[in-house]
Amino acid sequence: MIFRARWVLPIDRAPLEDGWIETDIDPDVTTGAAPARILAIGRGRPPAPPVDLGDVALLPGLVNAHTHLELSWMAGRVPSSGSMNEWIRTLMDVRRAGPPGGEAEVIDAMTRAAAAMHATGTVLVGDISNTLASPRILAAADLGGVVFHELIGFNPIDPAQQVREAWERVAAVRQGLTDDALGGEIGMNVVAHAPYSVAPSLFAEIVRRADQTPLSVHLAESAEEIEFLRSGSGPIRQMLETLGVWSGAWTAPGTDPVRYLASLGYLQRGVLIVHGVHLTDDGLDQLRTAGAVLVTCPRSNLWVGSGPPRLPHFYASRMPVAIGTDSLASAPSLNLFDELAEMRRIAPEVAAGALLDSATRRGAEALGFGRDYGTLSVGKRAALVAVDIDVEAPASVRDVEEYLVSGVAASAIRRVA
Repeated sequence: MIFRARWVLPIDRAPLEDGWIETDIDPDVTTGAAPARILAIGRGRPPAPPVDLGDVALLPGLVNAHTHLELSWMAGRVPSSGSMNEWIRTLMDVRRAGPPGGEAEVIDAMTRAAAAMHATGTVLVGDISNTLASPRILAAADLGGVVFHELIGFNPIDPAQQVREAWERVAAVRQGLTDDALGGEIGMNVVAHAPYSVAPSLFAEIVRRADQTPLSVHLAESAEEIEFLRSGSGPIRQMLETLGVWSGAWTAPGTDPVRYLASLGYLQRGVLIVHGVHLTDDGLDQLRTAGAVLVTCPRSNLWVGSGPPRLPHFYASRMPVAIGTDSLASAPSLNLFDELAEMRRIAPEVAAGALLDSATRRGAEALGFGRDYGTLSVGKRAALVAVDIDVEAPASVRDVEEYLVSGVAASAIRRVA
């Protein structure tokens, strides 16, 4: 089957006007057949009569590299804040109270959130999970990606046992997905939450037991975190003391988050550094040298009081940048086109093509799916997303990349294959 579109965006090269993509999709085979692949791509007259999609931009499926599906039920329940510490306290209060509908409400909210991601062009997700409820929900929504089973423990009793039990939970979920034929493209790993919530001994044990799936960590997200690592004081210490988990054995490293992460052995090639709002240029350089990937979530950063991320510096550093939405507790949607529009607002000097690259190719590579997703290339999965171009004046759209990052209505987005 050949699809023709007003614009085709391979991502790894310039957009093709009046482009087409040939796939091995069999129109007579129902859903459930083997994954379709791209056979050829070009512009102008295709080799056979195409399915004409009309005035649309056709691009590879998007990658939401950082979500918290388990927090979806909190949508509208955690107001914005002037500081991240205040926002976390409110989040914890809401979480302790729990949803009125109990576990059923949590699962229903997660299911609807996953369906919304699928409907707005996402094909791969990097989801943070404490309960491991999300792998089955992602698979059922026809979403692939990685579920990061996140551990927290600033004063753990037995780090080795905590990590061992986490891996046992992962193994049980993997087996369940296999038994139900659901988990073909869902990877899993055990990861640490953040430097202010995970003890050095727990970091070390997570690293010791890690597999080939990338690690993930929230890093340099707030000014409070920077203060805590440098001096061991401030709002974060007060919060740990209030929660009764402060450890007198912990000594402030007196350094920045990147150096601290490196000292723990966690700064490994491919690790996903989430947020990075307060990274310095030197920190960005260290991350690039180490082979890390930065995952930015601008709307969430602004909502929780962390401030706007330094997007121009992120891209100027030449380190790979992927995009996440974070959770519905801190963002109004999990639609990556909404996140792209916010990034364009914050950083008009960053090239539109670079932003789209982050939402597709960089995200796919970050999650370990670069061989099959992220670009429209021969041999890759035909995971295609179409976006309607302005029906009133489609011919006036000469910069399709800028069009796609400047605000796309959810109703204009659809999955093609």
